[in-house]
Amino acid sequence: MKRVFGQERYAARFEWGPSGADAVAPGAAFVAVVDVLSFTTALSVAVENDIAVLPYPWRDGTEVATAARYGAELAVGRSAAGPDEISLSPATIRRVAAGRRIERLVLPSPNGSAICARLSAASGPRPAGDAAHGGPRPGDDAAAGGLRPARDTAVSGTRPPGDGVTVLGVCLRNAALAGEWVRARLAGRPVAVVAAGERWPDGSLRPAVEDLWGAGAFLAGFTDLSPEAESAVAAYQAVANRVPAALAATASGRELAALTAPAPGRELAAFTGPASARELAALDHPGTAARSFAEDVAIAAEVDASTAVPVLRDGWFRRAEPTPTG
Repeated sequence: MKRVFGQERYAARFEWGPSGADAVAPGAAFVAVVDVLSFTTALSVAVENDIAVLPYPWRDGTEVATAARYGAELAVGRSAAGPDEISLSPATIRRVAAGRRIERLVLPSPNGSAICARLSAASGPRPAGDAAHGGPRPGDDAAAGGLRPARDTAVSGTRPPGDGVTVLGVCLRNAALAGEWVRARLAGRPVAVVAAGERWPDGSLRPAVEDLWGAGAFLAGFTDLSPEAESAVAAYQAVANRVPAALAATASGRELAALTAPAPGRELAAFTGPASARELAALDHPGTAARSFAEDVAIAAEVDASTAVPVLRDGWFRRAEPTPTG
């Protein structure tokens, strides 16, 4: 078997996709998952509103029972979301949370959410964990220690060294804050960053430049970077003073660039294949779904606007407590 060289010699590491997560997470104290369009951006908006989020792989038929078991809302398809429904669109979370209290949300996505669930499943015992999804099983008892109300569950510390990794959701909205939070707790241990990327129609990984930028924004404050991590920082620095315009101009596959408005109630092919800012913004036509897609790009470009660091505990993302000052 051919030997694959890794990044173990460096304190700060960077890789792509699920296989990359498997490669760089072992031995790391913290793993930051970046999926700018749109899982980790949606996650940042959710935890700002004190919503506990269960990351879930793309719809496999079990998400409905899981959401029902825990009294959680289930994110629906972007184009299917009604006025009072949440989808993977950050704009829907912001809009619905402004009107009513949401305690818990099951949020499936094919890339960032699936990677977070994968890391959760691999990070060691959890009070109510699910080996397949990294979250609670429909048959688990919440009272046994799995789920607590989101408003009472700010995360203050980290797992002890060697007892799994601490997983964070990072986007352009919270990259600097998340980096500060990790550095205050790192104590010389390694940190890894995983850019989720997108998928080509054949299912293979399509690196997405917006995730490279998000990773670089997070890694910019760390030292002893691997060459891979250094490349992410350099990529972000190249667009740091023009993020909204750069994000709106990101390239995408011709298949999705040519998409017309989706029929009401239909899932967009974009969310089982590649997606980028330009593809989402190009759908800006009369209709709730199309307007929210363009708004999602604007929300994702709100650099350093977030006040929350989403940290995964017991299968659920919740807001971390701020780092004490002074």
